[in-house]
Amino acid sequence: MSFMDRFVSGWRKHRQAATDDDFDYAWTMSIDLDRCTGCGACVTACQAENNIPLVGEKELAGGREMQWIRIERYWEGEYPNAKLSFIPMMCQHCDSAPCETVCPVSATYHNQDGLNTQIYNRCIGTRSCAVYCPYEVRFFNYYDHHWPAPLDQQLNPDVTVREKGVMEKCTFCIQRIRQAKDHAKDEGRRVADGEVQPACVQTCPSEALVFGDRKDPNSNVSKSINDPRAYHVLGELNTRPSVVYLKKVDADVV
Repeated sequence: MSFMDRFVSGWRKHRQAATDDDFDYAWTMSIDLDRCTGCGACVTACQAENNIPLVGEKELAGGREMQWIRIERYWEGEYPNAKLSFIPMMCQHCDSAPCETVCPVSATYHNQDGLNTQIYNRCIGTRSCAVYCPYEVRFFNYYDHHWPAPLDQQLNPDVTVREKGVMEKCTFCIQRIRQAKDHAKDEGRRVADGEVQPACVQTCPSEALVFGDRKDPNSNVSKSINDPRAYHVLGELNTRPSVVYLKKVDADVV
């Protein structure tokens, strides 16, 4: 079988798989855009929790930003009735993720919890995944970043410090998920609703972000994603994201 035949076969298998029944959990995040104030607390919390470095003004101006979550800002309407809207954007953890099929070394894959994960010591930095990601939420680490004392003492010991030459992105704070799963396994039960909260969800002052297992019909996230305001960003691409946004969308015909 040729390389192209194997690629097509793997792609078809990938597109047919990834249903909730295939996973132990189906971790999902809902974001109520009517509650989001654009304060940026989620961005700061993510940076502190996941050891994300500050690249500096020069690198930021060169397009080498390093933020696993960003706040996109949009203006709606015209003056004097203009309205500012915010959309937190992070890895969508797609069930049919384009980034997974293009990685030549399978450094990114779907795990047993339905998460789009990244194996740092396997990544060779081709940046193919970033090219194929329609949400632009993958970042290439251009340098070995260092934290001078005493800033090195604030690093999270549960999260690795990534090295130069690898891709990185939001993980839904997988270290917290694994810790909760270990506790639940020791007690012979499933992870309870609300037991796992990524840093962004925990920090949001307006409680716009909700996280949980959508396989549990009684979970808060299952109830929120069934809201009539629910939609997926770029849903027409059929990537089947695990991030659901809540917003009343006005379809004005021009």
